[in-house]
Amino acid sequence: MRRRPFCVGLTGGLAAGKSEVAARFAALGAEVIDTDRIARDLTGPGGAALPAIVRAFGSDCLAPDGGLDRAAMRTRVFADSDARRRLEAILHPLILDRVRARLALSPAPYVLLVVPLLAETWQDYRAAVDRVLVVDCDEAVQMRRVMARDGIGEDLARAMLAAQADRQTRLALADDVLNNVGGLDHLARQVRLLHDRYLELAKTRADSLPGAG
Repeated sequence: MRRRPFCVGLTGGLAAGKSEVAARFAALGAEVIDTDRIARDLTGPGGAALPAIVRAFGSDCLAPDGGLDRAAMRTRVFADSDARRRLEAILHPLILDRVRARLALSPAPYVLLVVPLLAETWQDYRAAVDRVLVVDCDEAVQMRRVMARDGIGEDLARAMLAAQADRQTRLALADDVLNNVGGLDHLARQVRLLHDRYLELAKTRADSLPGAG
């Protein structure tokens, strides 16, 4: 039976900088599995999640191209916790199946698995994750970033932050914390150190498994 690679779960609050961090790991050669990208694939035109979403929310949740109207759905689910739970119940099992399939096939020494809601779904991912990296920044910084990034008002930004696990819950899960409050050079140095560490940990784990060598 093929062994899965060493897996680092990357998470962090809304607009903490997870995508930038993941891109820098990828540039160093790490394989990145991003659950947000999987979700976009599942909800794009012809996506596997769309039939169930349309049954749950009606065809008016679709954009003109036939994919999910993400902006409209975002406003809807962050104003209605029941709607958010219904959407998550559709997407989460499909995302998890794709993550497991990709891990099983990965030839990489280690994989960076990006899961924004890792703290909220830890019971489902814990068997696949060897180590947790939290990208952290102050909540006031998150607010400014998400409002600028998504072009939304303060009320929706606060609702989006409130829908996630709080900062302390994420930090309690962390094996490593990357503080994304400095410049890009500071970020790059932190990523390089962590990348080298994960390569060492992956090798140590591989060497310790039965049948190694």
